[in-house]
Amino acid sequence: MKILIINSGSSSIKFQLMDMPSETLICSGLVERIGHEDAILNYKTKNVNLQKVEVIRSHKQGLHKIVDVLLDADQGVIANTDEIEVVGHRVVHGGNSFSNTTLITTEVKTKIQEYAALAPLHNPGNLEGILVAEEFFARAKQIAVFDTAFHQTIPEKAKKYAIPNTLYEDHGIQVYGFHGTSHQYVSEKAITHLKLQASKIITIHLGNGCSMAAVVDGRSIDTSLGFTPSNGLIMGTRSGDIDHAIIFHLVNNLNFTLDEVNTMLTKESGMLGLTGRMDLRDIEANAEKGDRNCILALTMNAYRVKKYIGAYVAVMNGLDAIVFTAGIGENSSNIRKLVCEDLNVFGIELDKTRNEMKSNELREINTTSSKVKILVIPTNEELEIAKQAFELVS
Repeated sequence: MKILIINSGSSSIKFQLMDMPSETLICSGLVERIGHEDAILNYKTKNVNLQKVEVIRSHKQGLHKIVDVLLDADQGVIANTDEIEVVGHRVVHGGNSFSNTTLITTEVKTKIQEYAALAPLHNPGNLEGILVAEEFFARAKQIAVFDTAFHQTIPEKAKKYAIPNTLYEDHGIQVYGFHGTSHQYVSEKAITHLKLQASKIITIHLGNGCSMAAVVDGRSIDTSLGFTPSNGLIMGTRSGDIDHAIIFHLVNNLNFTLDEVNTMLTKESGMLGLTGRMDLRDIEANAEKGDRNCILALTMNAYRVKKYIGAYVAVMNGLDAIVFTAGIGENSSNIRKLVCEDLNVFGIELDKTRNEMKSNELREINTTSSKVKILVIPTNEELEIAKQAFELVS
């Protein structure tokens, strides 16, 4: 069975075509820097390794590019769209409506649209992917895997906010958590690799969107993202944790509108607000040239991660391993170094040589004397989505 996986991020679309249940990868690719003049389409098969730089202004346009390359007479991997039986979609926010992988219906799409207000950088792109897939792959079953599902195990003491109970009970205002497929995938890989019967693991997903999770025996018990994918760590364009009174100050004293504040905190803050740049590769390159704003932003980014590590060690009462994953977590040795510096009080000791080594495989980057394992595990949300989608349709 051929399953196409579409994973829309806030500024990117990953895709894979897999044969299931053999988990054979037929092709994979990534559209990144969506909304920029120099967006990049990457596409790889057994015989093709393609990269194009072009203008891709929206998720819809990016999805059309993906369909075009899959069907391309010379470089494509399918002769017609009927070959694809299932399309699995990553959907960021499922609220309390979805705790499991779900067959997409009109009602499901309506709910995804409703939750767009809580995930404005993600759910609209997720829904666009569904609509485009329905258009091009009309005979395929469309399946949604929700980012929030893995975090359904977070206990009430961690998911409730200290606000009037009616807002939790009647309106579902609580911590939902996100990047669930990634946290689930890498935590399971870590447990298998370390051969742990009981485990306390911190998973650190660092990309344009960032989050951390405290995972005990394979179950999420806390996470840095909450009601929406906006708080917690410093992200590409999102501020992360902020004193909510700043919002009222901006509105009441600096004459911002609520829409302007929302736009600023979700699309103009984070690393972009601190440096004028969103792509960490550009920020690190400028930091090496001595750009003070870039140097400080990298330090702030790592400092925020450190604070959450300390908090999660406390709530788990111990730590077996920390896991770095996603685009930045897997590729930025500098961020990993900044995060792990001066954490020896927790038994976290980074091996500088191992940290600098490039690899696409699971690897340990801790010293041999480190009490805590430091792992870099390439996430594969697409494989996790494919497995869950296959299980549902089977």
